[in-house]
Amino acid sequence: MNPVREFHLTREPIDVPRARARLADPSCGGYAAFEGWVRDHNEGQRVQHLEYEAFEPLAIKEAERILGEAIERFGVTHAACLHRVGDLAIGEMAVWVGVSARHRHEAFLACRYIIDEVKHRVPIWKKEHYDSGDSGWVNCERCAAVANEQSHGHTHPHAHGDPQGYGEPDVHQPHGLPAPDYSRQMALREVGPQGQARLAASSVLVVGAGGLGVPVLTYLAGAGVGRIGIVDADRLEPSNLHRQTLYALADVGRPKAELAAQRLRTLNPAIAVEVHAVRLDAANGAALIAPYGLVIDCTDNFSTKFLLNDLCMQLGRPAILSSVYQYEGQLQALRPDRGGSCLRCIWPEASRDGLVGSCAEAGVLGPVPGVFGSLQALEALRILLDLPGQLGDELLVLDLTTLTLSRVRARRAAQCHGGACARLPAAPGSGARPAAAASQAAPLEVSFGSLLEAARGGFTLLDIREPPEVRAAPIRGAEVSHVPLRQLLGGEGALEERRRYLLICASGRRSLAAAQELRSRGFAAVFSLSGGLAALEAGD
Repeated sequence: MNPVREFHLTREPIDVPRARARLADPSCGGYAAFEGWVRDHNEGQRVQHLEYEAFEPLAIKEAERILGEAIERFGVTHAACLHRVGDLAIGEMAVWVGVSARHRHEAFLACRYIIDEVKHRVPIWKKEHYDSGDSGWVNCERCAAVANEQSHGHTHPHAHGDPQGYGEPDVHQPHGLPAPDYSRQMALREVGPQGQARLAASSVLVVGAGGLGVPVLTYLAGAGVGRIGIVDADRLEPSNLHRQTLYALADVGRPKAELAAQRLRTLNPAIAVEVHAVRLDAANGAALIAPYGLVIDCTDNFSTKFLLNDLCMQLGRPAILSSVYQYEGQLQALRPDRGGSCLRCIWPEASRDGLVGSCAEAGVLGPVPGVFGSLQALEALRILLDLPGQLGDELLVLDLTTLTLSRVRARRAAQCHGGACARLPAAPGSGARPAAAASQAAPLEVSFGSLLEAARGGFTLLDIREPPEVRAAPIRGAEVSHVPLRQLLGGEGALEERRRYLLICASGRRSLAAAQELRSRGFAAVFSLSGGLAALEAGD
């Protein structure tokens, strides 16, 4: 006989003997069937009856494709599926799948594959009517999942009426909109239904909705993390879009936190997304962090990173930190709940903002923060699910130009307790001077009408911008040495004590931070051009 590959939607009760007879074949020694029935309860509510609705043309086309896949993948001979539509009473059969094959093993596998894929991919929805009078359309995804019990070559289902299957929480969606499908991650032995329930009960605060925050937010929402908070006070700029692909050009000028929340709710309407369109600071930080179980730092400045570090250590909240510079970055997990080390255990003194150029100043390829944001999202899920291999007391450093991965040990400082290491003294031999001595030093910033005027005043001019910035806007009319910031602080541009240096950058921010750092190392005659090149141009 010719192979049977049939899918039918029917408003009439399913005639199982007739359907089974269609698959009878003397060449087949194995037969498996699945039957899903309407039960009288779901998620603590009594169910009166169900209604099924399908988008027929697409449903039939997709279901027949699934049957063909099963025949090809498992080498079975015949496969069929019948699904009810319309109004069904308690106890009626809602779906039937039958497979016959040369051997029972292939029949079992194909039967399970068909019902799983039909419930994942075929546009069929149901409306549950409860004793309370409530009702709602829900997706039928995995509602007829195969149970572990098997008997006489048949697989028996979990009772029909659980819209998610495997004991997942019910998710009510608007009419015609499928419910979230977590089947691919739930197929992992380490996740399963218990892990998915843990994610649904979790809460995460993401600070920053930019290059790092976009992949973090997207993957956490897609994974079904139940409550996500977004902290960001910035508005979208056109230059953000090459790396912040959650947004669109038409969104320019709108608050990022609100845009991100809108996109996440579209991606997964089943989760709660909370918007905090503010800049996290010392005044509001603790109140923002306290309601969440995990914090992810996706900011681009050191002051906020160290503030988050201190607050999370004091509040006992795990946090995941990441920083990106051009083609490289680093990742660290804070685990105060497990007595782990913190950011200040590595750097007791907070790095000054400006010592490392921002993306606007130093440049960045879009995938670089994307990679590190994805790693943050992965680490977040490993923490929430308590998966093996989580980061411990270490700093993960990845250079994407060579794909070189390093792990730097970061043992907890003896004085580190609830953020107390934030008050550790400078390390011996660091060259840091007492605050009193620093306060008596000459002013850090100076102003000039032109660089030529500064040179005539006895300053050696050092342009600390990155090479692309210099090429794009070279300095003319004065003798200027170019020493990029990183090289200068690394000692490659050796400074002479008898000279006075004027550090120059685009806005004066990096030069001020560099001057502060060099002063702390004992170079008293280092100054920053106030306002940078932008101030000189404004005065022209």
